[in-house]
Amino acid sequence: MRQIRVLIVDDHKVVREGLKVLLECDEEMTVVGEAENGEEAIAIAAQTNPDVIIMDVSMPLMNGRVATIKLRQSVPAAKVLVLSTYHDDDLVREMAFAGAAGFLVKQSTGEDLLTAVRAVMKNESSYSPCIMERFRRAKQREEMTGGASELTPREIEVLELVAEGFTNKGIGLSMGISVKTVEKHRQQVMNKLNIHEAAGLTRYALQKGISAKR
Repeated sequence: MRQIRVLIVDDHKVVREGLKVLLECDEEMTVVGEAENGEEAIAIAAQTNPDVIIMDVSMPLMNGRVATIKLRQSVPAAKVLVLSTYHDDDLVREMAFAGAAGFLVKQSTGEDLLTAVRAVMKNESSYSPCIMERFRRAKQREEMTGGASELTPREIEVLELVAEGFTNKGIGLSMGISVKTVEKHRQQVMNKLNIHEAAGLTRYALQKGISAKR
């Protein structure tokens, strides 16, 4: 049976080495190259013709988003599977628009990664459960508000977590964003709703059916 040819793209050597060991322990996979930035990835992909490219996002010289766009043009048969520490909703969408077939967080297990590689080889998408759950909740909130809310999906998610008693730090961890970004979204919510204290936000969320808190 033909092995799945994998190219690893990550600017940290220790990460590349660990991924290589993991992948080559699976008899169905072989690592055909390693790159530490997007420019190297494009050059190596042209030489090795990989089936799957495991792609980091934040890298020097050329980041993962730009590299993914260029790789989808130069080696269109290759599937790009993102593996990143950063995974906020905007970034996930950007990588999907760039042509990525899946997106895993770096907290994923080795088995998660192997499963994802096999999935994208079958032309299936593969996303970490935490990402899928966020998008599921966003869709559910949109349905509950009839799409008529003046808040963005991200602002509604912040509102929901505030109403459920999360601190700014807790909200940041849950959404994969910084505390500073949480504070910005929270202030935008308050400004739009003309509500200036947490209790008022909680009441509003309960009235609109946004919060799961009872």
